[in-house]
Amino acid sequence: MIKINIVAFIVLQWIGLHAHASGKQSHWQQGDSTDKIAHRYISPTRILWKTGKIRNENQLLQEGNGQADLTNASMTILKNERKHTSSILLDFGKELHGGLEIVTGMWNPGNVPRRIRVRFGESASEAMAELGEKGATNDHAIRDMEILVPWLGKIQVGQTGFRFVRIDLLDANAELHLKEVRAIFAYRDIPYLGSFNSSDERLNQIWQTGAYTVHLNMQEYLWDGIKRDRLVWVGDLHPEVATVNAVFGHNEVVPKSLDLARDVTPLPGWMSGISTYSMWWIILHHDWYRHHGDLNYLREQQPYLAGLVRQIAAKIDKKGKENMDGNRFLDWPSSEDPVAIHAGLQAMTQWSLSIAVELTEILGDRQTKAIAVDALSRMKGYIPAPGSTKQAAALMAMTDMLPAVQADKEVLSVGGPANFSTFYGYYMLQAMAKAGNYKGAMDIIKTYWGAMLDLGATTFWEDFNINWIHNAGRIDELIPTGKIDVHADYGDYCYVGYRHSLCHGWASGPTAWLTEHVLGIKVIEPGSKSILVKPNLGDLDFAEGSYPTPYGILYVKHTKGKDGKIKSIINAPKEVKIIRE
Repeated sequence: MIKINIVAFIVLQWIGLHAHASGKQSHWQQGDSTDKIAHRYISPTRILWKTGKIRNENQLLQEGNGQADLTNASMTILKNERKHTSSILLDFGKELHGGLEIVTGMWNPGNVPRRIRVRFGESASEAMAELGEKGATNDHAIRDMEILVPWLGKIQVGQTGFRFVRIDLLDANAELHLKEVRAIFAYRDIPYLGSFNSSDERLNQIWQTGAYTVHLNMQEYLWDGIKRDRLVWVGDLHPEVATVNAVFGHNEVVPKSLDLARDVTPLPGWMSGISTYSMWWIILHHDWYRHHGDLNYLREQQPYLAGLVRQIAAKIDKKGKENMDGNRFLDWPSSEDPVAIHAGLQAMTQWSLSIAVELTEILGDRQTKAIAVDALSRMKGYIPAPGSTKQAAALMAMTDMLPAVQADKEVLSVGGPANFSTFYGYYMLQAMAKAGNYKGAMDIIKTYWGAMLDLGATTFWEDFNINWIHNAGRIDELIPTGKIDVHADYGDYCYVGYRHSLCHGWASGPTAWLTEHVLGIKVIEPGSKSILVKPNLGDLDFAEGSYPTPYGILYVKHTKGKDGKIKSIINAPKEVKIIRE
């Protein structure tokens, strides 16, 4: 019997869900793609702010039933007199994806709807902002709107990412009776099959937050963000899929999203207009096949893969130098550094072609394999200057273009979390692990991703700079005078101010990293038939957790003795070969 620690379901309990792993597992193992978006109604946890004449506002914190009734009892009443407007700011306790349900009562004169304004916010201050103020926008999702609410009825509005909602009564000299205002939480009703628990509670919370961040983005497709952009960006998918594999196992949202990216990008186009994103598509298919072993699905990719490999190879000159067209992009913080971009593109090209060699070998496509091998042989003779960015250093270390120990010592560990990014931070951590610097990587995880938690985050953000913590107010409070609003006052490129997404799946890298390197679980044979278990505890006294395979749950627990030696308990499905180091 496989032991599954209760931590496997901490996140489910945190969002108020319940899952039976054994019952759901058979459904998942069969590859059934009937997952539906479920809806749950959640009452606010607190009234964060109010103004004007408001009575009985704590009624909104009570659990509702979604039904208007004739008693008109226990109503929250907003009343406008003369030029005074009544408004209220609600906190739902955590980041959610979905909308709002408003249930109303009876006011005089009867049968007259009321005009209100609804503002959703990922931070408290965003819900208070005017459109156009410090980046506040309705791009991709309408989060600031005026609507009519019925007398003695119900209305549902909105589809966005949010934690806070502000409601303003707009009609002059009028009353609004609110029986309920509840969030409509839209999510995939799936169990957290993977888990992580250790002697460091901060790492535990970071693992859970990364898992929850990706869970929110597992909507009809696997999105980058639930407020903005709500799109399938293939580069973003790579760390997200690593988290899906570690936490949820097989889920139809991944192949569905990979197929969408392929189908909307006929060659010679680049996915999302970015050459590296097409390269990520190749790497993603390798990762997905390695974990789940679906050869029939991999075979479906062969025609597109063959054309894409030829396209990439054609962009390499005789000296082995990449000359990619399209948008030359790694991540936003490195986007103005041409040295870093070239070094990163050279590494990404080499990485994706190396993966293509493996995939074409599996598929028996000798002609495409030969093209990839020839391109790689030319690239071996050209190694660009790495520059000083952690993005380029990480990719070059991961592809053996730069010794990992050197990259870590000279670039990645310099300044600790300084110059990390939420997307490429995953690859910086991977390169540090390759250099054997597990403790340093864990320290950065706790400092960098942990700082977002210290600022009130319940999901990880599109971007973060460790310098933002200085004199910063929390996102779950109205910013005190003299404090900096990290949501309003920071951000760059496409994510200035309130446009900044505070739930971005590409930031979930620590979840996958902790599972792979601290629990030490690494799949080494397609279909998870062989798994290497090699824990790295750093300063931890113990670490334990579970991992989903196509055959059931793998459970490990590693405990460090007084002599520093690690003792491990491993329970695995009989179909999975465990290799220990």
